[in-house]
Amino acid sequence: MIMPAHRSDRRDFDDLVAEGAAVPTEGWDFSWFEGRATEARPSWGYARSMARRLAGATAVLDVQTGGGEVLDFALGAAGPQRAPLVVATEGWQPNVVQATRLLRPRGVPVVASADDAPLPFADGAFDLVVSRHPVQPHWDELARVLAPGGTYFAQHVGPASVFELIEYFLGPLPESSHRDRHPERERADAEAAGLEVVEVRAERLRMEFFDIGAVVHFLRKVVWMVPGFTVDAYRDRLSDLHERIEGEGPFVAHSSRHLFDLRRPRAKT
Repeated sequence: MIMPAHRSDRRDFDDLVAEGAAVPTEGWDFSWFEGRATEARPSWGYARSMARRLAGATAVLDVQTGGGEVLDFALGAAGPQRAPLVVATEGWQPNVVQATRLLRPRGVPVVASADDAPLPFADGAFDLVVSRHPVQPHWDELARVLAPGGTYFAQHVGPASVFELIEYFLGPLPESSHRDRHPERERADAEAAGLEVVEVRAERLRMEFFDIGAVVHFLRKVVWMVPGFTVDAYRDRLSDLHERIEGEGPFVAHSSRHLFDLRRPRAKT
């Protein structure tokens, strides 16, 4: 999550771009952005809410854990009341390495598993499945690994998230793409997989980029925003955006998030 910030001092375009291009991108630690970009946080406070769920569960799966940062925070907040069994999956190898390094001291194994592959666990293995910003939720698999009465508690990226920035570089996107990841569509898919909806919440949140280096690092880190992004390929657009930020102030975009609290029904007797 991008941290609260104030606008950085005026700096040379080339220096800012070089800095944004040099920062490592592994994991989901966004602390580098402090002082350079902001993103409002959803009101439900996902990581702390996850911690409360961890304290009441017995077997937990974190799907697509990224670098493990959110799960690590939630485990620390849950303390000794945390679930005795916690497992995580991740599909991108640099994140597998980082998550393993972070979560091993917590006794959490990280299983390398492609995002689009079946989950490598038995039916009904977990009473809680969590996920923060999964690339694509595979509802049949999520329902399969949940025990009857188990919960899927996750924060998803919603429709048209950060499209102001994406369309700045790619131009207008098809109208249909603005409806992708819509919470009501995902809700219907979850119900079709046999899950019951306890709660769905959605919010649209303000983002600000205070310098072009922050934009470069963001697009390198969140690689699906502008596929194939490189500084060389987009140097002219970056230069124009740099001048815009320097002349008009921060570039404003909006992220889209929704919270799912779903349950696998218990077998009828």
